[in-house]
Amino acid sequence: MKKFLTHPIGIDRGEEVLFSEFADGGDMWTGEGPRERRRPVTFSQPFRTAPVVQIGVSLWDVDTSSALRAELLSENVTTTGFDAVFRTWSDTRIARIRVAWTAIGEVAHEDDWDIS
Repeated sequence: MKKFLTHPIGIDRGEEVLFSEFADGGDMWTGEGPRERRRPVTFSQPFRTAPVVQIGVSLWDVDTSSALRAELLSENVTTTGFDAVFRTWSDTRIARIRVAWTAIGEVAHEDDWDIS
């Protein structure tokens, strides 16, 4: 559980196209075996501490001739952003993926003191 102190809480959100590989025959569409795409995401303004990030698929375009195998997660979360990571494996074919994300965490307040 993430507990917030008395600081204000900020919520940032957005959507990112992680890849679109159908038209150019990219590896997510034509390849097999383990594959990964990652995209750095920057928050609209920094959080005071690393926020909690929730991420989900908002669009996917997939080939249905094989099983759909996928993993979507946020990695390397900092006060300024995170990496959106999509992985698939075996013979799964993914043409494109768009993700939606929400970050919730402490934000600075104008009355905060900087005593460093």
